[in-house]
Amino acid sequence: MKTIPFGSRTAPAVIAGMMRITDKADAEIRELYDAARSAGIDFFDHADIYGGAMHVCEDRFAAALQLTAAERDEIVLQTKCGIVPSAQMFDFSYEHITAQVEGSLKALRTDYIDVLLLHRPDALVEPEEVARAFDELEAAGKVRAFGVSNHTPRQIELLRTAVRQPLIANQLQLSITHSPIIAQGIAANMTGEEQSVVRDGGGIVEYCRINDITVQAWSPYQAGFFDGVFLDNPAYPELNEAIARLAEKYAVTPTAIATAWITRHPAHIQVVLGTTTPQRVLDAAAGADVELTRAEWYELFRVGGHIVP
Repeated sequence: MKTIPFGSRTAPAVIAGMMRITDKADAEIRELYDAARSAGIDFFDHADIYGGAMHVCEDRFAAALQLTAAERDEIVLQTKCGIVPSAQMFDFSYEHITAQVEGSLKALRTDYIDVLLLHRPDALVEPEEVARAFDELEAAGKVRAFGVSNHTPRQIELLRTAVRQPLIANQLQLSITHSPIIAQGIAANMTGEEQSVVRDGGGIVEYCRINDITVQAWSPYQAGFFDGVFLDNPAYPELNEAIARLAEKYAVTPTAIATAWITRHPAHIQVVLGTTTPQRVLDAAAGADVELTRAEWYELFRVGGHIVP
């Protein structure tokens, strides 16, 4: 599989998200893991809140796989913290970050987390507290790299006033039909058009490219914000027709083409899968090696519902 720059190393262009493994049997989780590894995916994305309670999916992953120390060192484990569902709030305090990392380490049965992301922006963030937590976690060898999720350029800049570690990733929602982080720039200055409205502080994809921050695309097949997928969705007939035609041309599945649309972007965007079906993991991974032409990329963008002035 194609690899992309990721901090000081490289990483696969497609990674496996573990958000939905709560109710999976050990054998099913192992099958999902094995499918990912066979496709060249050695990067697994978690969050402390996945599973309906704190650390549930992290615990299920580790309990099912029982990785040896050598096997653990072969993979990248990424997790997130900062959301407190029980209180309906976000928390980037020193105490919360360090406590959640300890919980993740215990649940994942590991001595270190490869990448820690701050999950959703905390309006009450004190960058100095984040910096203190990151410094201690790094010095103790508990976290090796840091990043954010769902952050705007200015929110990242605020953190960087105190945080000294590079922020190497920003996980953002992106799919063909839900792509405001790309679409807004294409429709810039089009007065009265919804697509032209700036919602992220302006140019988050460009900001990440300039600052060597990998954009990680979550919900890569969602039509919108958790309202179903666009693949095989009768609400998107023209898009699915175009995807089917390209799937036939490249001898891959529609899932692969939807993946290829994201990985074709020169920002070297990383696709975060949410599926628990091994075959879909294989299908998606194949898409990373499909190089859509510029005309094909823009066609999918247009029939996905976006303006190309």
